[in-house]
Amino acid sequence: MDQSIFVSVFLIFTGAAALATIALYARQSLLVAYIVLGMAIGPSALGLVKDVRLLQELAHVGIVFLLFLLGLNLHPQNLILLFRKATVVTLTSSILFGALGAITAWVFGYSSAESAVIGATMMFSSTIIGLKLLPSTALHHQHIGEVIISILLLQDLIAIVILLVLHGLAGTGDGWQRAAIVTLTLPGFLLFAFGFSRFILTRLLARFDTIQEYIFLLAIGWCLGMAELSEALGLSPEIGAFIAGIAVATEPISRFIAESLKPLRDFFLVVFFFSLGAAFDLSSTHQVLIPASVLAAISLLIKPIIFRKLLVFEGEKREISKEIGVRLGQISEFSLLIALLAVQSSIISMQASYLIQLATLITFIVSSYFIVLRYPTPIAVSDHLRRD
Repeated sequence: MDQSIFVSVFLIFTGAAALATIALYARQSLLVAYIVLGMAIGPSALGLVKDVRLLQELAHVGIVFLLFLLGLNLHPQNLILLFRKATVVTLTSSILFGALGAITAWVFGYSSAESAVIGATMMFSSTIIGLKLLPSTALHHQHIGEVIISILLLQDLIAIVILLVLHGLAGTGDGWQRAAIVTLTLPGFLLFAFGFSRFILTRLLARFDTIQEYIFLLAIGWCLGMAELSEALGLSPEIGAFIAGIAVATEPISRFIAESLKPLRDFFLVVFFFSLGAAFDLSSTHQVLIPASVLAAISLLIKPIIFRKLLVFEGEKREISKEIGVRLGQISEFSLLIALLAVQSSIISMQASYLIQLATLITFIVSSYFIVLRYPTPIAVSDHLRRD
């Protein structure tokens, strides 16, 4: 019999509250607690939560809201300037990380196709770790937040291109056509977003700005509607939600919308990290532990160094470059999507997929733990590092 969503939510949040308490006393990251909880009560361990697929769909909503809130606090003119500076850093680092990942996988005996996919998954840093562990003051008002945002967004665009390429390599016959369609429809999507926001959405917001419940519902409808439209056009829901946020960012009420949606975002992000741990097959760990550890070490140790050197070369201060490198020193949730599509398309084996999953989980745990202990975050265990 299928488990009810109520029971799943009960187990997740009751367990998360208990484990988070232990994590705080032990000076551990709350994100680590959520992942460990998923591993413990997920299908491959105690099996208390069985329907991980449904939870993953719910968790995806949290990522969409995260990108929407990000866009709400970023003026379009600032975004263009940031992209100009971050392009060299993002492209150069992506090529280097991709090459390191592919070579490592090939050394451990994986095929050329599997090595290429594994290398591709090493190119990206986690949008959730990067933004969730950055204080709102830094994210919205400081230069370090702007640089991290621009790098992550450019990485997301590269990830979308890779997903389209995988469709083409899978022999679906529409991969390259979809890539062409995306290229042609993206300008139209942008025009629609800003046009609808200016001539319809902003007038509704101005007319009923005293009714907070309506503003809340309108913001959610706009975010999810644009995310769904973006996915229908071949883009990702995250990109659509981000553009939806930017389109409203110039309005004074954008700050109120951002504050009112934060609790909703946090709810879904807890589910995201739980589902990340619950979806991993613990019985396969011994098969991929060594190569996964090597890939994780590359991400945790070499990524920060490369980012720091590239940012310093581009004129950033050394201390800021070092912090940015550490905050981006993990593998991305986009890598899990790439691995899933590659397995479904028979491009890589399940073992290669488990390798990517385990390496990603290791970097999530170690990176978030190190950032929480070293830098200001909203969930820091020490008072002098805690920043909301």
